[in-house]
Amino acid sequence: QVQLVQSGGGLVQAGGSLRLSCAASGRTFSSTSLGWFRQIPGKEREFVAGITSTGGSLSYAESVQGRFSISRDNAKNTAYLQMNSLKAEDTAVYFCAGKPSKYYSRYPTDFDYWGQGTQVTVSS
Repeated sequence: QVQLVQSGGGLVQAGGSLRLSCAASGRTFSSTSLGWFRQIPGKEREFVAGITSTGGSLSYAESVQGRFSISRDNAKNTAYLQMNSLKAEDTAVYFCAGKPSKYYSRYPTDFDYWGQGTQVTVSS
């Protein structure tokens, strides 16, 4: 069992940067793949980025490729999402998610553990 607690987020101007953190409790973090998702009201939760349990493989949604960076520190039981060159369309509630498997998924229904969500608002 893994519990995820998010921090970071907030209000930023377009072109700015934010970093989200996702701190995990439990002894199985290093065997848990992670994903970041985002959701706006009335829309489905969408994949943003994913990272394998070892951190050896990453992927991003096309909309954030080159601007966002996912990483993890297994020694600190923490994952991060660095968001640069933010745009108004990045405004959403962001969630980190965990999957008890080496490999992540792009589908939210495949994840077992979820953070509480954090609002990111980008003003234009």
